[in-house]
Amino acid sequence: MKAILCESWRDFDALELRDIPPPPMREGAVRLRVEAAGVSFATQLVVAGKYQRKPPLPFVPGTEAVGTVLEGPLPRGTRVFAVLDWGAYAEEAVVDAIHCTPIPDGVDWEAGVAMPISYPTAGAALLWRARVQPGDWVLVHGAAGGVGLAGVEIAKAMGARVIARAGSAKHGLLRARGADAVLDSAAPFRDAVRDITGGAGCASVLDTIGGDAFEDSLRCLGDGGMLVVIGFAGGGIPTVPVNILLLKNIAVAGVNWGTYVGWSPGDNRQHHAPRARALWDQLSAWWAEGKLRPEVHARFPLEQFREAMAEVRERRSAGRVVLRP
Repeated sequence: MKAILCESWRDFDALELRDIPPPPMREGAVRLRVEAAGVSFATQLVVAGKYQRKPPLPFVPGTEAVGTVLEGPLPRGTRVFAVLDWGAYAEEAVVDAIHCTPIPDGVDWEAGVAMPISYPTAGAALLWRARVQPGDWVLVHGAAGGVGLAGVEIAKAMGARVIARAGSAKHGLLRARGADAVLDSAAPFRDAVRDITGGAGCASVLDTIGGDAFEDSLRCLGDGGMLVVIGFAGGGIPTVPVNILLLKNIAVAGVNWGTYVGWSPGDNRQHHAPRARALWDQLSAWWAEGKLRPEVHARFPLEQFREAMAEVRERRSAGRVVLRP
């Protein structure tokens, strides 16, 4: 089969397309014919050996896939979205059955590459950590990225009001996805958030950016608010001024979806499987109802994996970039 192979820690663009044997089947797994795989910033860190979890060399990168079941405990021919430890950038992949979810009828199945990681990351942040309520104001940074756009849609599905912050070229997409207010990521936002919320501040902030925006985000929270840390796409890892937490009665929490799918030390995927399954089922129901509309920014054949990553790296994408093995 054709696959992108990582034989040593290296830059993503130094990877190579190879012909390799299909992966061996294992107990409790499903073999998929991969039809689409998600491209993400994190994959660059994985192949460079800079991610917190290192696959055994050599390996095929890629952790998000949409595919058709070829063999295993799920019915042959079922189209699913799946989260993998690695292996999605190939024509076939072997995936834990507990991490495969059937795709609802009548949706853009290729957009399902956002469902294994991006949407449940945002869902865990808003449902489990922030416990968003109808009518809450939610501020989303990096709102046109994979997790950010998911956060906008999930917050709206929960009945919240959303302030989405992104580059000006992506504002139309965010309004189309239901954002109640859209702010330019190049402009200060603290005063604008105060004005939009009538001085009350936000109930929660979904922060995929980190960096300099972090402290102003804390100051955008209202009484009892929660800032949920998702990542640091802005490059800087901020520190928490705990005096602000005390004075404003607010909190900071983090969400690492990898914990729930076996990527943390100890590999507790079986323990977390029921909770992860419940969240995937909820997201799939909203997707089927049209409340969620995962966005595919661009599609590339497997041979153009470098061009696909360039779309992500240069921040040209709104939604997800897809490889088609």
